[in-house]
Amino acid sequence: MAANSRLTIATHVLTWLALAQRRGREVLTSDQVAASVNTNPVIIRRSLGDLRRAGLVEVRHGAGAGWSLARAPEEITLLQVYDAVGAEPPFGLHRTEPNLECPVGRGIRPVLSDVYGQVERAMRRELADTSIADVLRETLMS
Repeated sequence: MAANSRLTIATHVLTWLALAQRRGREVLTSDQVAASVNTNPVIIRRSLGDLRRAGLVEVRHGAGAGWSLARAPEEITLLQVYDAVGAEPPFGLHRTEPNLECPVGRGIRPVLSDVYGQVERAMRRELADTSIADVLRETLMS
């Protein structure tokens, strides 16, 4: 089972835009961002579209076209990014109903729903406490 990398890609995009901004370059093209992520610009444009709809980036058309942060990196949390890209919860239940005649099958869903809910709430708290500025600072220290 592959992990969903949409949050990682979007965070990379925003962190790269934050660094460019810090270096005096307000606008980057999707091709420039794609070069940093090492992926197809189409994937980057899709991610940038999600981030634009969430108000995290802006697009400039015409001369000097490209993408820039819509807010200061300190004001963008990873929770906002997570919500913008529609990332799925970290865990899911059975796709079909377990055997309700089995004592484990009968009780597993409510138990795991509670545990998974607690994990997701903790994850959302951590994401809310981490900004793009934090990610950039830690990235540059690595």
